[in-house]
Amino acid sequence: MPELTGDPNQHDVSKFSEELSGTCLCGSIKVTIKDNELFTKPRGHLCHCANCRKVAGSYVASNLVIEEDKVKIDDTKGTLKEFVDTETMSGKLLSRFFCGTCGNPIKSVTPAYPGKIVVKMGMFPRIPQPEFESFALHRHPWQAQHAGVDQYKTRSFGEKMN
Repeated sequence: MPELTGDPNQHDVSKFSEELSGTCLCGSIKVTIKDNELFTKPRGHLCHCANCRKVAGSYVASNLVIEEDKVKIDDTKGTLKEFVDTETMSGKLLSRFFCGTCGNPIKSVTPAYPGKIVVKMGMFPRIPQPEFESFALHRHPWQAQHAGVDQYKTRSFGEKMN
């Protein structure tokens, strides 16, 4: 039986003070984030839009909007694939990248964040505390609230929830 590694509490945040690495499910794509502020303040982003939920296969997508030059993607077997999402709220194309072997989401690239990418955080052993939620109007009524997390009705940094 493989070693269980999914408990984030087994991974001390101090180990990730300079860089954080994770892989897709099959291991052919490795993503490394080099940012010494990942765990010093809230940084993550929870998205409740229908498209992000579909990509995540869950009721919310855990993302990190970060400068592209702080992220290194090693695609050792050439499995990184792109899906161009045309059904976005903005009407602008959004590129969603995933592993073509195991289907693991890797990143998204959108014109809404020039010079930045949206890294899909489920592949990492530890995830930064969320800073904000987008499409909070699309939350399920049974979802818990996250204290101190800004909630935007739809688009990030748009109109806030009360």
